[in-house]
Order: sequence, then C-alpha cells, then structure tokens
Amino acid sequence: MPAAIAELSCAGRTLSLARPVVMGVLNVTPDSFSDGGRFVRLEAAIEQGLAMITAGAALIDVGGESTRPGSEPVSLEEELARVVPVVRALSSQAVISVDTSKPEVMRQAAAAGAGFINDVRALREPGALEAARDSGCAVCLMHMQGEPRTMQHSPAYRDVLAEVAQFLGARLEAARAAGIPHERLVIDPGFGFGKTLEHNLTLLRGLPMLSGLGVPLLAGLSRKSMLGTLTGRAAGERLYGSLALAVIVALKGARIIRAHDVAATVDALKVVAAVEGGG
Repeated sequence: MPAAIAELSCAGRTLSLARPVVMGVLNVTPDSFSDGGRFVRLEAAIEQGLAMITAGAALIDVGGESTRPGSEPVSLEEELARVVPVVRALSSQAVISVDTSKPEVMRQAAAAGAGFINDVRALREPGALEAARDSGCAVCLMHMQGEPRTMQHSPAYRDVLAEVAQFLGARLEAARAAGIPHERLVIDPGFGFGKTLEHNLTLLRGLPMLSGLGVPLLAGLSRKSMLGTLTGRAAGERLYGSLALAVIVALKGARIIRAHDVAATVDALKVVAAVEGGG
C-alpha cells in the first residue's frame, strides 16, 4: 500500500500529520445536532474557536449549514453570512476549515483565509472541483449515501467497506483530474452519513484498508448517534465514547480527528502518539 502523505498543503500553510491531530468542530448554526445555537453570535463563535486553538486543535472546522440527519439546506447568502466573518477572525491563528459543499462559500472562505475545505458531498456540486482547485486549500472528500435530509431513512449496501473505498477512490481521481494535487487531498468514510450502526462498525474495523488510497484519513465520530445507541447517552454526554472512538481510529490510521471536546481528545491522541513512537 502507498503511504499517506505526512504533510498537508493548506493554502500557504503546511499541516504536519506525522502524528494524529484534532480538528475542532465550530458549528455556527441554530440546528446542529449537538451544539446548535451555542455559537451563532459572531463573538461567541470567535471565543469558542480561540478556546479550541488554545486547547490544541490544529484545525477549526467552521460550518454554517447543518448536515445532521433530517436537516434542511440553507441559502447561499445565509451560509456566507454565518461562515465568512468567523473564518476571517480566526484565520491568523490556525488552519481554518470550512464545512461546505457550495462553490461560492469555498471561494469566499478561501479569500477570507481558510486553508481547508471539508465537503460532505466530495466536490460533486457543479463548479465545486474548480472552486476547490483554485482556492489552494486542502480538501476532504467524504462519502455520503443520499442527502442529509433523508440519508438515515434506509441506508443499504452490499459491501459497505468496498463501496465506500470505490467511491472515495473515484472522487480522488476526479479531484486529481481537475488539477487538485495529491498533497492537498484527504478522505473521510463519512461515519453516520447514510450508514447504520453495523455499517459504521464495519467501516471502523476495516479502516486500514482506506489507507491504501494513499492520502490522509479524517474521521468524525464525536458525539454521534451510534454512541447514543451503544451507550444510551444523550449527545452532550458522549465524551467517553467519543474518546474511545478517537483512539481506535487513530490507531487504525486516521490522521485528522474531528472532535467537539478538543482538550480531552488532544490528550488522548498524545498517548496514541507515544504508543506509536511519535513522541
């Protein structure tokens, strides 16, 4: 298997992935599943972003449109109004990611200083490949079956691991063909995005297979509903389960761990790095 790259090019910044790093979740939305409404005000969003950077987050993922199961889309104007001021305020402090599928949000976020694009639709919207290419940003291509509003109604696969790997491989080829270089690409199997609990567990067990695609792996499992099913706990009470999954995916090859609880996840990954021999 080709080794995934150890450094990611993020619009003029270099992000080392020699050891697993934390991407802090910053939802500037009223309806995200775990923290919707908490950081809608610009001042609150900036304060939370700075706190996560201080806690050790290597990236901050700013999202202006919820992609939780059952969520409804928002207009371009609303998403831009939510996201761009936060990106602009934080971009001098860390690598800032924008969680979007809209090409115009990608463009304006990059102009405001974003260095990473996190797209649940894997650049499949018209114009998204070109917008991502021209941004200079690193790009995460995620697998999702269906659309956020309906994706959890009845997800089905013949072989979830093989199908996710095939989809991500095809999207990597499309990105490279569009002119996005290898050192700017990341993949995410999309835990919880059109997957049942058993699908998620199968992907977790087979995660090393995705490393064969030769780019870094991002995993977002923090506070997700599978933890509610496994532990019986509400979204705000899933810290311990989230940490267990962060350690598992890091040991299985993930290099970017998307998390709400940054300080605790950073500590857990320091232990993983020490066990792996990375200091």
